[in-house]
Amino acid sequence: MAKLDRLLRLVNALNDTVEGLTLDEMAAAVDADRRTAERLRDVIRDHFDLDEVQGDDRRKKFRIRESLRRHYTRPNAGEIAALQAAAEAARRSGSAQAPMLENLLAKIKGSLDTVEKNRLAPDLEPLAALQRRYVPAGPLLDIDNDALAHVQGAIMAGQCLEFEYRRDGANATNWRRVIPVGLIHGPVTYVIGKLPGKDMEPVPYRLDRMSEIRASNEPGCVDADWDLDSWMAGSFGIWREDAQDIVLRVDASAAQRARQWRFHPEQVMEDGDDGQLIVRFRSGGLREIAEHLFTWGGEVRIGSPHELRETMRQRIEAAKGTLQ
Repeated sequence: MAKLDRLLRLVNALNDTVEGLTLDEMAAAVDADRRTAERLRDVIRDHFDLDEVQGDDRRKKFRIRESLRRHYTRPNAGEIAALQAAAEAARRSGSAQAPMLENLLAKIKGSLDTVEKNRLAPDLEPLAALQRRYVPAGPLLDIDNDALAHVQGAIMAGQCLEFEYRRDGANATNWRRVIPVGLIHGPVTYVIGKLPGKDMEPVPYRLDRMSEIRASNEPGCVDADWDLDSWMAGSFGIWREDAQDIVLRVDASAAQRARQWRFHPEQVMEDGDDGQLIVRFRSGGLREIAEHLFTWGGEVRIGSPHELRETMRQRIEAAKGTLQ
C-alpha cells in the first residue's frame, strides 16, 4: 500500500498549499525523486482540478483548487444527463415531482463554476440531446405546483392532512382528514392516507383530485411498524382488495422472457412441465392483473384463483364490445 499512501499524502499536500508546490517540493513531500513526483502529478491531474501557477522565481508550481470534498461530491456528465432526462420525462407526463426535479437540476448546474462547466460540456451535450425516458400512455393531469409541497410538509411536521376530494365521476367534493402515511409516484401520484383513530386500512387518494390541501392542527404520525413497501406488495397496482394466491402458467415459448419479467415484487418462479414456467405470488388487484395479462397475447394462462379467471373473462367480453 506504499504507493497509495504516497499518492494520498501528495494529494493532501497539494490541497493544503496556497502558493503551490514545485516538482522538487512535491518530491520532498513524499520522500521520492523528481521523476516519481512527475508521474504522481499526472495521475492526480486526471482526477482533480490541478492548477499550474508561476512562482516568483519563474518556476512552475502546482496546487489543487478548492476543497477535496468538492472533488468527491460534484456530479459527472452522466449523472447530470440522467437527472435531466428524469426531469424532462416528469414534465411531459405531468408528474407532481416535475417542479422539484427541475429545481434540483437547476441548482446542481448553478453550483458548477466556469471550469467545471467547460469540462463537462463536451460530454453533457450529446448525452442530454440523445437520452430520453419513456413516457407511457396515461392520464393528462392538472396538478397545483404547491400540492405536493403541502403533503410533504404535513408528513415532515407529523400532522394530519386536510383536503377536499373529488371522487371519480363525482361533481362535488368531500372534506377529508387523514394521516399521510405514504406518497406513490408514477403516471399518477397517490397520497396514502389513514383515517385517524380508526382501525382501517390506508386508502389511496389521487393528488390531482385533491384541493384546498393543508396541514391540520391535529397530530398525525406514522406508526413505528408501518412499512410502505409491504403495503404496496399487497396489490398488483394501486387499488386495494383482499389478497389472493395467484398462479400463472407461462408457455414454454415465453418462459425465457418471463424469467426476466417482474410480475410482482414477491413473486416465486418454478419450472413446470414441458418447459413451462410457473409464477406464484400473493396479491389483490385482480382487474389490474387481468389487464396486464392482455399484453402477453395468450402466452400466460391463469392457474388460480377462479376469481381471476372470471375477471379475465369479463375483461375479454368488454374488449369484444369495443370492436362491435
